[in-house]
Amino acid sequence: MQQVAPLAVGDDVVVGPSGYDDVGAVRSSVPGKVTLHTVDFFPPVVDDAFAYGAIAAANSLSDIYASGGKPSVVLNLAGFPKDWGSDVLEQVFAGAVQVVKQSGAKWVGGHSVQSAEPLYGFACFGECDESDLITNDGAEVGDLLFLTKPLGAGSITTGVKRDVADQQHVDAAVAGMMRLNDTAARAMKAAEVKAATDITGFGLIGHAFNIARASNVELRFSASAIPLYDGALDLARQGVISGASSRGRDIYGPNATINPDVPQELADICFDAETSGGLLVCVHPDNVAAFGESLGEHDLFVEIGEVVAGSSRVSLV
Repeated sequence: MQQVAPLAVGDDVVVGPSGYDDVGAVRSSVPGKVTLHTVDFFPPVVDDAFAYGAIAAANSLSDIYASGGKPSVVLNLAGFPKDWGSDVLEQVFAGAVQVVKQSGAKWVGGHSVQSAEPLYGFACFGECDESDLITNDGAEVGDLLFLTKPLGAGSITTGVKRDVADQQHVDAAVAGMMRLNDTAARAMKAAEVKAATDITGFGLIGHAFNIARASNVELRFSASAIPLYDGALDLARQGVISGASSRGRDIYGPNATINPDVPQELADICFDAETSGGLLVCVHPDNVAAFGESLGEHDLFVEIGEVVAGSSRVSLV
């Protein structure tokens, strides 16, 4: 971080790497506007090639939405094994095309290489008014916490790899992971939200901690209110979680308080990585109605906690 920080210094840099934010933000030549920049790619989390491409695109675009922006341009990043035939590659790209079209962004190119392990994703660029930019340091005591997609994708996708997941549960989770966070982003603007993040590789607790430390507050979650994909809790109870759960506990556990009454499997899910998860949104109580009314029909409107006075901490009670 110290090595790259000098590159992020300048009057035009609004958000750089030091604030644990989802994007970098730079003032544009248009007064009052900022450009948003992010990149993400990962190996397959499902067996279906079309779904893999669609999920990779939705996941990459999510950071733009989490920051209050609208995607404008994308570039794909791909590393595919030599033995992947055109039938597989065409499906990966077809899934990605569908989601990028839904976002309204322009796909202007990219770069592909051969690699031993498949990797796919996008560099994404967007924009918003600087006054609408949503960051990790804007949470205030009294804000209510909302989540717009269920948790548990890590258990479902691990269940796919171990061939123990119910296909109905897999289909539902895949549909959720393929879905953009665009309507949730518009709802945040309607509710004048100042702090939010998407729940992806760091899991609920990891991403919540980024808000907690940037805003110097505590994010307190009600365990019983956390929505889960069908089947995820049963899989986690059987030990079917991704390796990211234990890594998340090692990294973020010292800054998290887990009530002894919280089931172990639920805590494991909250530490586990999500793929193309929903938005964790800090909403002022006066703006909750506007937020709910502006959500899309597929977005969850679930209050899962609140921001309380504290110092860089997350609690699950």
